[in-house]
Amino acid sequence: MTKSKFRLIYDELAQEIQKGNRKANDLLPSENELAETYQASRETIRKALKLLSEHGYIQKVQGKGSIVLDISKIDFPISGLVSFKELADKMGKRARTTVVSIERQRINEFLKEHLQTQESEEVWSVVRVREIDQEKIILDKDFLRAEIVPSLTKEVCEQSIYAYLEKELGLVVSFAKKEITVEEPTEEDLKLLDLEGYSTIVVVKSHVYLDDARLFQYTESRHRPDKFRFVDFARRVR
Repeated sequence: MTKSKFRLIYDELAQEIQKGNRKANDLLPSENELAETYQASRETIRKALKLLSEHGYIQKVQGKGSIVLDISKIDFPISGLVSFKELADKMGKRARTTVVSIERQRINEFLKEHLQTQESEEVWSVVRVREIDQEKIILDKDFLRAEIVPSLTKEVCEQSIYAYLEKELGLVVSFAKKEITVEEPTEEDLKLLDLEGYSTIVVVKSHVYLDDARLFQYTESRHRPDKFRFVDFARRVR
């Protein structure tokens, strides 16, 4: 299937930004200049720029033009419950998920403490690697109570577990308690991630609750430190 003209222009500009040929805060050429360069209509150029904006490569600023964004770091909200799929949808082809393993297992002492459950319970253990711009930079380790989530498939885990819980099982994911630490990489981190020689890894540990206050998930999201900004909005209480 032949790609449309605006897709080809998008791909070329996206690659230039990924390779650093167009740097953060640079202005892209005007629509007229791009139209001349690519021998395309302004409408085609607008479609390509719209896709670049949707995938987080540029920000269109009225009166200035299209400004290249810093794609070396990805904003991850601290207070919000945002799935990687929701983040990936904004990034288009830049993001990909690989399911390393999925299994139902008897709870151990470590998970018993984190999920506050009985020894007789079972949990789903899901390990996924998140890839952005062809670099493996996040290792997600999820543990979900099988009593609440009775079935889980590789296909669901490749897409969005939260979307499955909410749309298929009718559950309402409500809030999470999070802890952020900086740790030494484990052998598993070194094996599964492209750590580029980094000697530390940022770990976000989350205890996630449903709207009826049931704790149903414990997650460790392990991030390569150079790729993320953890952001939040703070208001002073008077």
